[in-house]
Amino acid sequence: MTEPPAGAAPRTERVVGLGTGAKELATEDMILNIGPQHPSTHGVLRLRLIVDGERIAAAEPIIGYMHRGAEKLFEVRDYRQIIVLANRHDWLSAFANELGVVLAVERMLGMEVPIRAVWARTLLAELNRVLNHLMFLGSYPLELGAITPVFYAFRERETLQAVMEEISGGRMHYMFNRVGGLKEDLPEGWLDRTTHAVAEVRRRLPDIERLIHGNEIFVARTRGVGVLDQATILQYGVSGPIARASGVDLDLRRDEPYLAYDELPVKVITRSAGDCHSRFEVLLEQAKVSLDLADACVARLRELPQGPINQRLPKVLKVPEGHTYAWTESPLGLNGYYLVSRGEKTPWRLKLRSASYNNVQVLREMLPGNLIADMVAILGSMFFVVGDIDK
Repeated sequence: MTEPPAGAAPRTERVVGLGTGAKELATEDMILNIGPQHPSTHGVLRLRLIVDGERIAAAEPIIGYMHRGAEKLFEVRDYRQIIVLANRHDWLSAFANELGVVLAVERMLGMEVPIRAVWARTLLAELNRVLNHLMFLGSYPLELGAITPVFYAFRERETLQAVMEEISGGRMHYMFNRVGGLKEDLPEGWLDRTTHAVAEVRRRLPDIERLIHGNEIFVARTRGVGVLDQATILQYGVSGPIARASGVDLDLRRDEPYLAYDELPVKVITRSAGDCHSRFEVLLEQAKVSLDLADACVARLRELPQGPINQRLPKVLKVPEGHTYAWTESPLGLNGYYLVSRGEKTPWRLKLRSASYNNVQVLREMLPGNLIADMVAILGSMFFVVGDIDK
C-alpha cells in the first residue's frame, strides 16, 4: 500500500511477475456475468458465475427480468379471463397451462365434465407435450453446434401444429379450454387428420434420433456432463424429464391420474445416469410415448357417441368459498395451481407452482465444478422456459 496524497482515496498496487522471472503466481476468482441476454437458453436469464480458471466455482441464477405479475392479475380477472393469462407462462405448453386452471375451478365447483371433453383434453394435452419436446429436441443440439436437427424438429412441429391450429385457431396460445369442457366440438374429419399427423411424426422421429443420439460429438459433449443426483432433485423439487433422467420414477399421469389417464397405459421413461445425455434420451422416448397415448385417445373418441363437449355456465360464474390445489404433469414437470376463493367471480388468490422455477434453481448445485465450456450443454439439457419462472 503506497501513501496517497492528502485527501485522496487509498491506492493498492499489486506486483505481478510474468514469464521466467515470476517466482510465485497467485490466481484469483473472477466474477463472470452470463446474460441477461440469451446465453444459450429460451428467454432472458442471468447467471452470476464465480470462475477459477476454466472451472465454475459458484453459480447464482438471477431471475425476474420477464416478470409480468400474472398471479396478481388473476385477482382482478374473472374465471373465464384468467385462462388467457395462465396459458402464457410456458409458451411451449399453453394447453397444459390452461388445463391446470380449469381443473382447479371445476373441482371447487364440483363440476363433472362431459366424457368427450375429458378424452379430447387428454388427446390435446399429449399433442402439446410432443410439441414442447420437439422444440427442445431440435434446439438443444443447435446450442452444441448441430444446425440440421432443428429443421427436422420444426418439420414435425408444423405437422402437429396444423391439427392444433385447426381445432383451436391458435398456434401457441390455444385458449381452447373452458371451465366445464372445451370451447367447441371437434371439426368434422379432424380425428382422421390427427391420426395421419401422429403417424407422420412417428415415422420421421427416428430421423432426429439418427442425427443426434449416436453422434460421437453429441455423446462426447453430453455423456457424464452435468450429473444431477436424486438427493439434489428431491431437495430442490425438480420434476419432469429432468428428474426421471436421474431415476426418480414419478409421473402424475400414472401415479395420481387426472383426465382419462387412469384408463391409459402410461409408460414412464426413466434413466439412471442423470447426465445431459440421459435427459435428452428421456425427452426423446417420452415424445414417442405421447404419440402412442394420442393414438389411444383418438381410438376412444371414435367409439364415444355424439354428445356435449362442455357444460352450460351461468352468465356470471362464481366459485364457492374455499381453496384447492390441483396439479398436472406438464411437459416440463409438475405444475401446481393453488386456488383460494371467497365466493366471488374472481379468485382471491391463484398461486402457480411452475416446473421451470425449480429446474433453474438447481443450477446453483449443478454448475460448480464443471468447465465453462460445458455450461451451455448443461443449460440446454435442463429444459426450462424463462416465462415459466418469472410469472
